[in-house]
Amino acid sequence: MPRQHKPTRESSADHIGPEAVVAHAGETAEAVRSRLRKHRQDRWDLLCVLEHDGRLLGTMTAAELIVLPDDADVAGAAMRRDDPRVPPGADQERMASIALHHGVAAVPVVDEHGRLVGVVGPAKLMRILRREHVEDLHRLAGITRESDQAREAIEEPPMRRVRHRLPWLLVGLVGSMVATLVVSRFETALAAKPALAFFVPGLVYLADAIGTQTEAVAVRGLSLSHAGIARLLGGELRTGGLIGLVLALVAFPMVWFVFGEMHLAAAVALALASASMVASVLGLLLPWLLARFGSDPAYGSGPLATIVQDVLSLLIYFAFVSAIVL
Repeated sequence: MPRQHKPTRESSADHIGPEAVVAHAGETAEAVRSRLRKHRQDRWDLLCVLEHDGRLLGTMTAAELIVLPDDADVAGAAMRRDDPRVPPGADQERMASIALHHGVAAVPVVDEHGRLVGVVGPAKLMRILRREHVEDLHRLAGITRESDQAREAIEEPPMRRVRHRLPWLLVGLVGSMVATLVVSRFETALAAKPALAFFVPGLVYLADAIGTQTEAVAVRGLSLSHAGIARLLGGELRTGGLIGLVLALVAFPMVWFVFGEMHLAAAVALALASASMVASVLGLLLPWLLARFGSDPAYGSGPLATIVQDVLSLLIYFAFVSAIVL
């Protein structure tokens, strides 16, 4: 039987279950099937073939075992030697993403010497993905609580809800003060040309919306994707550029027609295009940086990204206004 291992919180070892059947090199398929019938083992997801010292040689599914000839060695050609396996301390989310990437329903857990510790089955993997999804939704909304059930966040007492939601909102309050400071630096320009203020809400909203779209993809995609960050950033930069170009082409004639000022229309259009690219890159870069430092990427989304995007969008807008209009 698999060796026992003391699990670590939030790791693969936490989720080891009775989903494995163990066989050894040299055993025949009929011998394994007979043992399963004798012990009435009907709830398992993976046959793990071991060396006599406990090292994992390869794996086999129930369907693959059933069709083997009676005298076939389970360590023969039908055994899969290249299936993924994870160490006991592997992050649970990373383990689930590896299973998805390789298209397997169960993942063996092995120690540093390659000896089998246990197997994490499909039900556990699905539960991990669901839990991570719920936590990401909470963090995208700026809720610090980690919960196994989404309903707990809405059913808990009001004061506890406040404690879970307030921290990021306080950070947002500080960010709004910074944004106000940025706008106040252009008080004279806004007083002389009030039309400049009309475009601030729309610009900030669009940048936030573009950033949120990127964050929604990046938060989970970073754990599932095997592409390098340079390639991902390049793709998001091009995506943000194309979105910004379309928005700019739509906004330019509208602003020119309504306000009759080509320079103002150009400043708004250029600010839209630039803020779109910055928001797309930032929506990916913040979660990636947090993941690199060992934190959950979802903490880089929601309120934190919104604050940074708002301030940068305002700086970009007033930079173009100063260069073109004033």
